Amino acid sequence: MTTGLLIQYVVLALIVLASAWVVLRKLAPRLTNRWFASASIKLARRDGALAHSLSRRLQPKAATGNCADGCATCGACGPKPPRAAAGEALILKPPQAR
Repeated sequence: MTTGLLIQYVVLALIVLASAWVVLRKLAPRLTNRWFASASIKLARRDGALAHSLSRRLQPKAATGNCADGCATCGACGPKPPRAAAGEALILKPPQAR
């Protein structure tokens, strides 16, 4: 096996792993968030500034609990739809007596 062929196989393996990771993050976000949270907790228990820094970076964004993470599960983020479009009944005035 030549060196060029070996480099080609390594690059191809990295591309396949990266695409598999992207697919896993898109199709199973809860699972990957649990993996990140678990790794973050394990790193936070270690001594050292590098481990703590990496622990903060690995924390899933859903764990922060702010509206900037874009989870859109509580409905508090983003623009509000008009009342009539949201399915709420329009309040009509009662007919006036003659």
